[in-house]
Amino acid sequence: MFPERLRALRKGQKITLKELAEHLNQNLGPNEKPNTASQIGNWERGIRTPSYIEARKLAEFFDVSLDYLTGKSDRDDFDLAKLLISARNLTFNQTDISSDDRYEIFQLIDGYLKGRNNRLDTDKFYGKQEQLNLKLK
Repeated sequence: MFPERLRALRKGQKITLKELAEHLNQNLGPNEKPNTASQIGNWERGIRTPSYIEARKLAEFFDVSLDYLTGKSDRDDFDLAKLLISARNLTFNQTDISSDDRYEIFQLIDGYLKGRNNRLDTDKFYGKQEQLNLKLK
């Protein structure tokens, strides 16, 4: 599962093995060896497996969980509320989202979800009523 997920994530980002190796080699620790394109290719073919540190770097680079990357989970769930209150830089269509904007977006989504329950209840009531035909003949 890991090789297929890694290949799909890399190709989805439209980056080469060499480019991925360069990204992984940024901020190497004192005892870490640089990654190579052929090494990553071996991971994608299932010939070799990365170390925990390398797998963690891959998950961070592709912004997925280790569980998703390794196939333990079929979905990579993420709580949008946690993302909005995180310290990460967020953009929307290449526009930075300020902390004030994040708060407003959080409030909009929260209000929408709370109001959705009320709308669902009224849909049940109004869904049982006959609809009027307002077309003029």
